Amino acid sequence: MLDINDIISGDQNTGARMIRLIEDRDPSAHEVLKAIYPHSGRAFIIGITGSPGVGKSTLIDALIAEFRRLDKKIGIIAVDPSSPISGGAILGDRLRMQRHAADPNVFIRSMASRGQKGGLSRAAKDAVLVLDAMGYHIIIIETAGAGQTEVDVAGIAHSVGIVTIPGTGDGIQAIKAGILETGDVFILNKCDRPDADAAEFELNMMISMRPASPGSWKAVVVKTRALDGTGVKELAQVFLSHYAFLNQEGRLEKKKKEIELRYFQGLVTDLVLEKTMAALETSKAYREALQKIELNGTDPLSLAETVMGGITISNFNSP
Repeated sequence: MLDINDIISGDQNTGARMIRLIEDRDPSAHEVLKAIYPHSGRAFIIGITGSPGVGKSTLIDALIAEFRRLDKKIGIIAVDPSSPISGGAILGDRLRMQRHAADPNVFIRSMASRGQKGGLSRAAKDAVLVLDAMGYHIIIIETAGAGQTEVDVAGIAHSVGIVTIPGTGDGIQAIKAGILETGDVFILNKCDRPDADAAEFELNMMISMRPASPGSWKAVVVKTRALDGTGVKELAQVFLSHYAFLNQEGRLEKKKKEIELRYFQGLVTDLVLEKTMAALETSKAYREALQKIELNGTDPLSLAETVMGGITISNFNSP
C-alpha cells in the first residue's frame, strides 16, 4: 500500500501512482481513499465544460497561469474521450498544457471518460479527492466535451463554467439540455468573432430567464480569447468571487454536503453493480444463458429476464 503521508504531503509521484491504482480498480486504492478522506475538503473545485472545439483546454491553460500568479497550487483533471478499443484517454488536453509541466505547484492528469454519459468517470471523482488531500488550492476538472450530456460535473464541482463560442447556436442547445441550470459562469470564448456581442446578449437573456431564489448567485457572462489571454484575468476573479459568495451564510458547507451525498450515491450504485455482476457470473443460470446465446437457442431479452429473476438479497451477503 502507498504511504498515506506522502500523499498528504503533496508528493506528485505518489499522487500519480495513487490515481493509476484508482484507474486500474486496484482494491488497495479504496483503503487509501478512506484514509485520506479526512484530509480533503479544503480545495476550491472548478468544473469546466462545453462542446468540443470551444477551446476549453486552451482556456484552462491560460487559467492555470493566472491562478499561479496568485500563488495558488493548481491540480487539473482533464477527462478525455475514451478509446472504444483500449478504454484509454486520448490525452490531447494534457499536451496542450505542457508549458506548466515543470511547475512543481501544478499537477495535470488526463483520464478516460470510460463511456460515462455525464462526462465524468468514477475514477475522475476519486482522483479529485486525491488532489484535494494533496493540498492543491484549486482543482479544475475539464469534462470530455460531449455537449448536451455534460451535466455530471455539477455534482462534484463548487463552481461550474460553461464554455461556448459565438455563432454555434449553443445557447439554444443549452436550454434544451438543461445545462443552463448547472452553470455559475458562462464563458464566451473566441470573443474576437464579429457576432460575439450578439451571443453575449443572448446568454444574458437566457440567464435572466433562469429561476432564481432570493440571495442566490446570479450567473455571469465573461468574454475571453484564450489564445492571447484576453479576459482570463477577469474570468479567474469571477470564479474566486463565486467561491467567496459560497463561503457566506453557510452556502459552501451546504454545497459540500450535496457533493458528498452524490458521491455516496454513486459509490453505492457502483458497488451494487459490482456485486450484482459478481453474483451473476458465479450463478448456474448465467452460465447456461451464455451457452444458449452461443448456440442461438434463446433470445437475449428472455435470457436476461430469467437470469435476473434468480438474483436474491442473499446473493449480496458475501463481502
